[in-house]
Amino acid sequence: MRQATPTIATSRGFQTAAVTRLVANRHRRAAELADLAVDALITEALLTPKPALVDGRGSGAHQDLNLHTMLRSARALREGFYGMARLATGREASLDLREQLARTGRAAERRMLLATGGANAHRGAIWVLGLLVAAKAMSAPHAEAAEIAAVAARIAALRDRGAPAGESHGSRVCRTFGVRGARGEAAAGFPHVIRVGLPALHAARLRGADETCARLDTLMAIMSSLDDTCLLHRGGRAALDTAQQGARAVRDAGGAASVEGRRRLLELDAQLLAMNASPGGCADLLAACIFLDG
Repeated sequence: MRQATPTIATSRGFQTAAVTRLVANRHRRAAELADLAVDALITEALLTPKPALVDGRGSGAHQDLNLHTMLRSARALREGFYGMARLATGREASLDLREQLARTGRAAERRMLLATGGANAHRGAIWVLGLLVAAKAMSAPHAEAAEIAAVAARIAALRDRGAPAGESHGSRVCRTFGVRGARGEAAAGFPHVIRVGLPALHAARLRGADETCARLDTLMAIMSSLDDTCLLHRGGRAALDTAQQGARAVRDAGGAASVEGRRRLLELDAQLLAMNASPGGCADLLAACIFLDG
């Protein structure tokens, strides 16, 4: 006896099951990316010793932040990173996506401020990691870091029409000192992540450095050439020059794993603390390296 053909109801059941699996897979992927981003921020915060940055020793050059606050802020951002990943999945770079991501980022910033009692722990990181989370969600599962950064650049190049009016500290510093800042770094495809930070991380591991020293060397590599707007805002050209020259001295002395390199690192810490200047932009890009390396 011939078997009956599937009914319309059965066909619809198959379609519903397929849609359910697709939604579940997208949820799982977005959750994984959000967790990776939060883990990157936590790893960066815990890394010690970092020059004039919050770490396991204390607050660095920050009066309103400490390690507990940084960790609380990082965890508060998970919902925002998850939302960005869900928004970006299966889409191409477009103005509509750019503005949706920006709104999600501003909501994440509000949650950060609630978690920290009004302190700016991760405003720059929301921009950097938010773009990379979205770009990774849009990319093939095993896409190279440079490919992901290129997707992020296409998003960053689009102008958010809903951006708050007025000049931020970052935009004022860019105009005053003629540097490109976080937005320019993103629109260029994160060169200090792709061409500086990640190669330094991999090279340190090949030299046999442990993970702490490898990440500190990555931070020094980024700091040696980045025009960090956080440093410029808090200490002007003098702070930027001190940071760049000091980071190069650490690298020239053999990096964080060497006795002389560690001495130079702590010397740089003392110099930046005396200037009340913190390389927050470098820390954000270190977190980006950790995220893309994960």
